[in-house]
Parts: sequence; structure tokens; C-alpha cells
Amino acid sequence: MKSLFVSVAMILIGSAASAQLRATPDSTKKVQIVETSCGQCQFGLKTKKGCDLAVRIDGKAYFVEGTTIDEHGDAHASDGFCEAIRKAKVQGKVKDDKFKVTYFKLLTPEEAAAEKKN
Repeated sequence: MKSLFVSVAMILIGSAASAQLRATPDSTKKVQIVETSCGQCQFGLKTKKGCDLAVRIDGKAYFVEGTTIDEHGDAHASDGFCEAIRKAKVQGKVKDDKFKVTYFKLLTPEEAAAEKKN
């Protein structure tokens, strides 16, 4: 019974944490196009073990809080975050050396190329 309670509590906590991520960007805030990938596999971040989502802004990589690596497909697929650096539209801010994301949209290669032209 205790393990059931702990499992339900963890699900609720996880749901509450991801509930802050917006489905659409806030029109009053800046949207950035950033590089995104696995912080450990692609960006060389060492402060966490395992594979975690990160963004690179102005040449500096930050772990992401507000969404996870697993919420955006298989990280170990050929185009996954552990294998490739992708582009994303994001909103959020750097705080305590982490990127606190409020909006995150992973771009397809075609969308990224179109954004580059703009």
C-alpha cells in the first residue's frame, strides 16, 4: 500500500511540474530559436549523470527544467537528442544556471531551415 501511495504521489508531482509548459508561446515574451540536445552526450555537461535535455544559448549550454528529454521522442534514435543537435523554439529564462522553460517546440529540419532564412 505504501508503494502505491508513493507511485501515485510521484505521478502527481511529475504532472504538476510539466503542467507549467505552455502549448503556445506567450505573445508578450520573446521566442528564441536555440540548439537543443542531450546535455551530457552532445554538449559535454558533467553536473548530472545520465541523459538530460539541455539548450545552448549564445554558446553556453544549460540543463532544461520544465520539460524532459523523454517528452520529445526516443533520445537514442538517429535523430534523437543523444545522437543529434536539433533546433527548438523556446521561451523561458536562465536562472540558477538552468534554463527554466515555459514553451518548447522542437523544430523539424525543414522548419529549422525556414527559421534560418528569416
